[in-house]
Amino acid sequence: MRRLSKTEANLSNKKIEGWNVIVRVAPYLWPKGQLGVRVRVVLSLSVLMLANVIAVATPIFYQQAVDVLAPKPDSASTFLALGAVGLTIAYGLSRLISGGFQQLRDVIFAPVGQQALRQLAIETFTHIHRLSMRYHIARKTGGLSRVIERGVKGVEFLLRFLLFSMGPLVIQLLMVLAVLLYKFDPWYMVVVLITIAIYVWFTFAVTEMRVRIRKEMNKQDTDANQKAIDSLLNFETVKYFAAERWEADRYDTSMAAYADAAVKTNNSLAFLNFGQLLIITIGLMIVMVMAALGVQAGSLTVGDFVMVNAYMIQITMPLNFLGTVYREIRQALIDMGDMFDLLEQPAEVQDKPDADVLKVQGGEVVFDKVYFGYDAARPILKGVSLRVALGQTVAIVGSSGSGKSTIGRLLFRFYDVVDGAIRIDGQDLRDVTQASLHAEIGVVPQDTVLFNDTIHYNIAYGRPTASEAEIIAAAKAAKIHDFILSLPEGYKTSVGERGLKLSGGEKQRVGIARTLLKNPPILLLDEATSALDTETEMEIQAELKAMGRGRTVITIAHRLSTIADADRIVVLEDGVIVEEGNHDALLAAEGRYAQLWNRQLSEEDEAA
Repeated sequence: MRRLSKTEANLSNKKIEGWNVIVRVAPYLWPKGQLGVRVRVVLSLSVLMLANVIAVATPIFYQQAVDVLAPKPDSASTFLALGAVGLTIAYGLSRLISGGFQQLRDVIFAPVGQQALRQLAIETFTHIHRLSMRYHIARKTGGLSRVIERGVKGVEFLLRFLLFSMGPLVIQLLMVLAVLLYKFDPWYMVVVLITIAIYVWFTFAVTEMRVRIRKEMNKQDTDANQKAIDSLLNFETVKYFAAERWEADRYDTSMAAYADAAVKTNNSLAFLNFGQLLIITIGLMIVMVMAALGVQAGSLTVGDFVMVNAYMIQITMPLNFLGTVYREIRQALIDMGDMFDLLEQPAEVQDKPDADVLKVQGGEVVFDKVYFGYDAARPILKGVSLRVALGQTVAIVGSSGSGKSTIGRLLFRFYDVVDGAIRIDGQDLRDVTQASLHAEIGVVPQDTVLFNDTIHYNIAYGRPTASEAEIIAAAKAAKIHDFILSLPEGYKTSVGERGLKLSGGEKQRVGIARTLLKNPPILLLDEATSALDTETEMEIQAELKAMGRGRTVITIAHRLSTIADADRIVVLEDGVIVEEGNHDALLAAEGRYAQLWNRQLSEEDEAA
């Protein structure tokens, strides 16, 4: 398998080995422990071989029928008529059986191919969710979805054409060459081989040129797709800045480049098709002239002449699609290489082989001299030590960039600490499974993002096995039930992309209901009300306070007024805890917390 060049869409800088990609796909077609799948593969390949054998034998029946009729066209003997009819019927049946076997092959193999695609797709999808937040922040969602889409389609194409088009073509060609060598002069085989060799060389050479154009098409297609998704996800921002024309122009620029590459592709295809037709026609003419001279010389029969023509047509018709198939297979290998490269991306945060399930008894959270930085050259947390006891509410405050939100991400183990440890009830987060950790922590983020589905679905997402009564109870506790009932479709109301059909307060209440339904022992409130107006914030604060009763609560706050009644307030500056205590004690200390408090009071007075 020839070495394939890296495209702009590749995820790594290494070149893709076509053979390596095929080897990666093979286990999905021959899965361990699945005897039924393997039996289907063997049956489909057996039927494929039978179809090829019958296809090669079909022109022989044609030749025999012509030879029976040709010597005595004026004869009316019953034997001659029966022989010709029988051979004609045999010719027709062989064509029918060959075609039938090809369809039977597809029927037998279809479940195998679809299972392989399904397994690859779910493996890729699952792996993407295992990748770290650092990876997802750096990647563009639109481009990532295209890599998956193209990769799965590439596997489907490879299975269909490489296994059932190129493979049978090669087998048929070898069989036809063997028949020509056996029944005719060796020069027939030589001419056919030379014709096919020139045809393949020309096809591959022109296709290489077309692949370079296709790479540019892929690049512009991905770019346009990313711009479209990014623009639609930021629909409100586009409207705020009246940037519809700007977004359309950006999208049109990528589409114009794509259209230019598409025109070049179309023109090169016309050149390829004409060149293929010219080569095949010249080869066919040479072989047919040789056969015609043989008939005139008496060394060949009219049936032989017809059989040579039938074989030439039989092997040249599939060759007409060789350029397209070669280009698509080449592109499919590249696309699959992208997908497999994605599968090889290591997950930054992984469970230990012997990781235990997190057992929460008291819900005590301890940060023990935690050091962390997203970049080694820029530390964020510098030896933070913090203890949150069962039923206690601890608020973390500080200026922007002090590391507040980082504490929440580390608690949920989106990242692992560089040094130190985070423990829940004495269990190091690195020693327990991520799934069990995530199950015990409920998060109400600053911006609640909802799925483009119904309100019912979004609340039930907190615990999909919950009953209808439990879902309604959670909605009532979050003070959203009456609002939902006021909607024409009630709980079946669609919230739109990212919940845009709901207001900020309504989305936040749905998020609170979702977390209440999850019923976790540990609660993380990450600036949960900072984006809301004062009245809505006061209502939500009451709901959040009620939700925190009996739970361990860590609140990351921007507005200090929302955490004044916290059991303990921790002031974080430049990754270091500089103060901690309750609201009154910190104000009396006249330290950093008092400065932040007085500044916010002044800003609120000015705003008023």
